[in-house]
Parts: sequence; C-alpha cells; structure tokens
Amino acid sequence: MIRILIADDHPVVRSGIKQILSDEEDLTVLGEAENDKEVLQLIRTQEWDVLILDLNMPGRNGLDILQEVKRLKPHLPVLVLSMHAEDQIALRVIRAGAAGYLNKECAPEKLVEAIRKVHTGSRYVSEAVANQLARLVAGGKEKAPHELLSDREYQVMCLLASGKTLSEVAETLKLSVKTISTYRARILEKMNLSSNAALTYYAIRNELV
Repeated sequence: MIRILIADDHPVVRSGIKQILSDEEDLTVLGEAENDKEVLQLIRTQEWDVLILDLNMPGRNGLDILQEVKRLKPHLPVLVLSMHAEDQIALRVIRAGAAGYLNKECAPEKLVEAIRKVHTGSRYVSEAVANQLARLVAGGKEKAPHELLSDREYQVMCLLASGKTLSEVAETLKLSVKTISTYRARILEKMNLSSNAALTYYAIRNELV
C-alpha cells in the first residue's frame, strides 16, 4: 500500500485528490496538510511513501518547502501539483528535487500513473518537459530571462510580481528588507527590466503568477 500525504491549502483540491485515489486499491491518503508548518511537522513525525505538494500554500514558498522536505527525507518522492504552466516551472522543481510535476488540470489517470511511477524511484514528467530537459542537456535552447534566476531570486520575483511590498516579501521569507532590496536589484538587472510594474507584466504574460 502506497501511503500518501497531500499538502494543499484548498480543501476542495484535497477532497478531489482523495476521491480520485479512492478507487485505487494500492493507494491510500493517510494525511493532509494545509500550510508549510503542517506538512513539515507530518514529514518529521510520520513515514510516507509519496508527498503530493502544491507550490502555492500559505507561509513559505513552495520551492522552500520542497527543499526542506528533501533535506529531512532525501528519499521521499515528491510529486508537485500546481496551476503554473509546466513549461514555466517544471524544470525548476525537478532541479530542486521533485520526482515529478503535474498541472492541476491534468486527467485523473495521469495523477494515478504519476504517483505509482515516482513511488518506484522513477521521475514523472510529460513528454514536453522531457523534451525541454533534453534540449537543456544538449545546450540547444536559449534560456528565458526568469530561468537565469537562482531559486531564491525566482521566489522573490514571484512575490514582488504578485503585488507584495519589500517588507511583505521580507516577512514571508524571513529575511531583512535590505536583503530583499538587493535581490530585487539583481533580479531586475538579470532580466533587463526597469521596475516592479515591468516585472509584474512579464510574470503575468509568462504565467508565472
């Protein structure tokens, strides 16, 4: 029996996933978490076979949570679910340690297939993402501006683009305002943008927020 932990702040999403998996004899949802503290507490105190993780939960950024989970339980397969377009975020979460990535609009059978696959130790990515990985290895694709950012810079960019102030970003990430201001300047320089408004426009156009 594959023991599954679902981490998503929307009860309807957790309920939907449980309903999809309820007909599968080898899959059982034994835990649910709706924020970063709950998921990390459950990871520390109980054993799981697969974690289904939403990237956009209250509290810490989803990439932060993913990296902390992999620090605590390096061998725990993490299947990331998100509303982000896979071509914008899948490579980043795979590099951060996720075993697979699915868009929340995927067909139910894809979710079941992905859980079983990552449980065996394999990675689950769509054909499109596999092609992206192949091009990346071959060096045949020019990186988009946001792909030049480090994971922390990417987190700061998404928070700023979603309308948060420097102080709010600093509070969310538990960093100083001065540090966030430095990140902001670095992000704008790397992406060749001039303002938060330009950053927001870029993020919306590329479906990053």
